[in-house]
Amino acid sequence: MTHLRLWRRLVPAALLTWYAVPALGAPADEPSALERRVKAAFLYKFAAYVTWPTPPASGSSFSIGVLGDDALAAELGRVVAGRTVEGRPVTVYRVSETDSLGNLHMLFVGRSRTSQLEAIAAAAREHSILTVSEAEGALSMGSVINFVLSSGKVRFEISLGAARKSGLALSSRLLGVALSVVDHRTNGGP
Repeated sequence: MTHLRLWRRLVPAALLTWYAVPALGAPADEPSALERRVKAAFLYKFAAYVTWPTPPASGSSFSIGVLGDDALAAELGRVVAGRTVEGRPVTVYRVSETDSLGNLHMLFVGRSRTSQLEAIAAAAREHSILTVSEAEGALSMGSVINFVLSSGKVRFEISLGAARKSGLALSSRLLGVALSVVDHRTNGGP
């Protein structure tokens, strides 16, 4: 195996296992700056491991919406500056509950909007939007990916049932680095 091939195989895996960065300093209900940076990097990297049911329109951008966390939206904007997803530029939008979600590919729902997560996830599912959250029990509310802190480190859990209902296919490489993967098909959940 050439060094280039080895490099191409190891870099994505290394980035996905970057979760080992500790989340330091902020109060329990407020993400720290480091935690937001890690989550922003994850959000960008998730796009490479998800297949959407409808091919993107030619010349369109890959759109990520952020609801309820302006600081994370700003950090994500810095992370994706000049980067692409499948050759398309990445655009970050700060969205509100009343905005149309139809143009988004991914939606991050901050913990300040947890009480609305179930309705937001249902609306996002209609447009095959990858919903990512950061709330306890979020997978049972319809979120596809949920950030969790485990031993002070940012990790994530996945709901295969929610992904299927959204028409999304998740890479086995993404599933392999998740803290947990829940498949609600057998117990009737999302």
